[in-house]
Order: sequence, then structure tokens, then C-alpha cells
Amino acid sequence: MESMVARAGLGDILEKVKAGERLTFDDGVRLYQSNDILAIGYMANLVRERLNGDNAYYIYNQHVNYSNICTNLCKFCAFGKDKDSAQAYEMNIEQVKAKIRERLDEPISEVHVVGGIHPDLPYSYYLDMLRGIKEVRPEIHIQGFTCVEIAHLAELAGKSVADTLEELVAAGLGSIPGGGAEVFSPRIRQITCEKKLSGEGWLEVAKTAHRLGLKSNATMLYGHIETIEERVEHLEMLRNAQDETNGFLTFIPLAFHPKNTELADLSKTTGLDDLKNIAVSRLFLDNFPHIKGYWVMIGPKLAQVALSFGADDMDGTVKEELITKMAGGETSGAMADTELIRLIREAGRKPVLRDTLYNVIEEK
Repeated sequence: MESMVARAGLGDILEKVKAGERLTFDDGVRLYQSNDILAIGYMANLVRERLNGDNAYYIYNQHVNYSNICTNLCKFCAFGKDKDSAQAYEMNIEQVKAKIRERLDEPISEVHVVGGIHPDLPYSYYLDMLRGIKEVRPEIHIQGFTCVEIAHLAELAGKSVADTLEELVAAGLGSIPGGGAEVFSPRIRQITCEKKLSGEGWLEVAKTAHRLGLKSNATMLYGHIETIEERVEHLEMLRNAQDETNGFLTFIPLAFHPKNTELADLSKTTGLDDLKNIAVSRLFLDNFPHIKGYWVMIGPKLAQVALSFGADDMDGTVKEELITKMAGGETSGAMADTELIRLIREAGRKPVLRDTLYNVIEEK
């Protein structure tokens, strides 16, 4: 295998990987430019097994997308709608509680709560939603509100991000998902999501949360109009932030789904691109404990393969995720835990049921 890496012209990077040395920006660019996916995957798997052995994590979770009404209306998003759209919806607190109540017989350990940047919902709605979920299921961990949503809530509250986060935590928030990062490049954001919180703003919210003791995830939306250099710049900014606060749990590369977006003329990502983004992120993000092969985005079969290309997590049962589905995602909105376990075992890995913070619940 090492001779294969050398033939791919990546031998010097392999030496760094084996020595545990940090890769440079130029190393990241070279990895993306290479199409020798087996060489890149071999190196990523070395790091994956060094950090996590044969463990492949999954979680029993439920998604609540409380509203798709959004003022940002990003060009790559099929989920967000103007409030006058026939497809717009919002859930009241009782409807959110009913969603949680529907699944009380399942061993769900996490409720994942995200929505659009709603122009009208008051700050109290978000606090009441957290309290309502906890009222129905007191033991549940709520991973809620992207950094973009939290910046919006701070503005609604007329408070600092730190004070807003403290109030959200008091109401039941446990951690923060990684969405809304997209690609940090100002060029990309100006073209695709000019109304959205800046990349620097996203990072500052995440770091503020980390300083308060909250953990969060991070993402990158790839496969639209970004350059290789912009991808690596994004990863480098995340790595620098992690050096500073050490609060990121996992990195989730998100494959762009063009259907029903303003970028619908673009092609879907290829399997090669999906695996490469997982592998390169595992190699570059040396200070991130986990890399997720998110089956909802790339499909269960490729997520299974990704477990040998740097990923050590498949996410989970994901009840009723709407954001990818509205963009033409072809996977079902949920997967039985038995199916996740089968996929992991067939990939030669050990299924590990985890909670949101990667505490082991059960080794299967």
C-alpha cells in the first residue's frame, strides 16, 4: 500500500501522516487534486484507526425541523421558503411536543432541532420550544440551532451571543449542530448566501459556545461552485478554531444536492468526490476527534464504504430529516438501528451506540 501512495506522488504526505505531523495548506490542495482515491483513503484510514480503532459510532436520534420559513433564502438550499410560499410551514410548541411524544417508546437519546431564520417568531418561542421538549422527555439531549440561528436569536433577544447561549442552556439546550458553515469563503457567500452570517461570524459563535462549555459540530457544503483552495481554507479555519477552543466533536462533510435549488443546473457530487472529502478532512483536521459519513447525504452504501476512508461515524436513525429530502435527497428519512448495525458490521467495523457527546451507551 505504501508503494501505491508513493506512485500517486503522495509519499511525503504519508511520512507526515505516519509521524503525526500536521499537514500544510499545500498538502491539502495536493490531496484534493489527486484522483488516487485508494492512496488517499489508505492514509485517512491510518488516522481513523489511530484515533478510533475499529469503532464505528451511531446514535438513536430524532430530527425536528420546526419551520422552513427563512429570510436568507440561500441559493443552494431547497428547504428555506419565503413566508408567503405555499410550501412554507411552522410548528407551534404543542406540535413540536407532539412530535417528541410520538416516539416516546423508542430509545432516542438526542433530538436535533434546526430551522430557518424566521422573520416573525419571537425569542420566547425558542426558549419555550426547548422547555417543551424537556417537559415531554426530560432526559433527552437537545442538539439545537446552528450558529446562524443562534446569532439571529441573540439579535432577537437584544443580548450578546454568550448571554443568549446561557439562557438557551438554562431552557434545555445541550449542544450545537454544525450546519450553516457552508463554505467560509467570502466569495462563495456573496454569490450563494449573501444574507447569511459571515464565515467569521459563524466561527465566533462556535468559539463562544465552546468557551461556555458547550460542544458543537462543524460542516462544509461541498460540490457546488467552490474551488479546491476554498475547501482547504475552510478546513484550515476550522482547525485553527479547534486549536483555540477544542470544542468541536465531529466534522461532517455535506454533499451538495442541487435539485429544487437555484443551482439546480449543477451536477450532483460523485462517489469519488464524496469519499475524497471525507478522507481529506480526516487527514487535515488532525485535532477533530471524529469524522462523519452522513448516510442521509451520501446514501447508506457509500457511508458504509466511508468507514474505511476516514469516517468513524454514520450519524444515526435520523427520524424525519427534511432539509436534504427537499433538495432531492434519495435516502429515506429514517433508518432502523438494526440496519445501521448490519452496515457497520459488514464493513468490518464494530458498531458502537453513542450519545451526542460520544459517551458509549453500548457496544454491539
